[in-house]
Amino acid sequence: MDPPIYYSKSEFIETDTGNKVSRRATIAGPQNIILGGKTVISSGAIIRGDLRRTGPGHAVVISLGRYCLVGEGCIMRPPYKTYRGNFNYYPMKIGDHVHIGANSVVEAATIGNHVEIGKNCVIGKFTIIKDCAKIADNTIIPPNTVIPALSLFSGSPGRYVGDLPESTMEVVEMGTKGWYKRFVAVEDR
Repeated sequence: MDPPIYYSKSEFIETDTGNKVSRRATIAGPQNIILGGKTVISSGAIIRGDLRRTGPGHAVVISLGRYCLVGEGCIMRPPYKTYRGNFNYYPMKIGDHVHIGANSVVEAATIGNHVEIGKNCVIGKFTIIKDCAKIADNTIIPPNTVIPALSLFSGSPGRYVGDLPESTMEVVEMGTKGWYKRFVAVEDR
């Protein structure tokens, strides 16, 4: 059994659905961001929901599933490209049970369920990461890469280095749920 991870109750805002968002995180354009529940956004994380297509109304720019852990100092911004002379942002969809390590920069189009991204990674624009994949620490994934399910990528540029076991889904789910349970508030003195 792993020890609890304590945090100051005054530093985090907790929502009705159990999301815990650090007051030291930068959430730009929160009306364009969806958190699925029981997601933790650590201090220093920057989530750019303000980067969206021009036009009236709200647009979901970044959606995170349940039990997502966004590490300290992570930067998440939607992918963008110029098409026929028009500059546009595209939505980023992240599944359930995704752990993004500290100081990683993510501009992926889609991240599946049960995915682990290590510390200090760069996930290039329009990358698609399938379910149950793992990106090792300090890996740089070039733009437009498709990472297959149950595969491990590592290096700079990131390359396929091996298969993950069939149990990856259960292991990652236990890890994210366990981490969330251990993330315990402490009253300020």
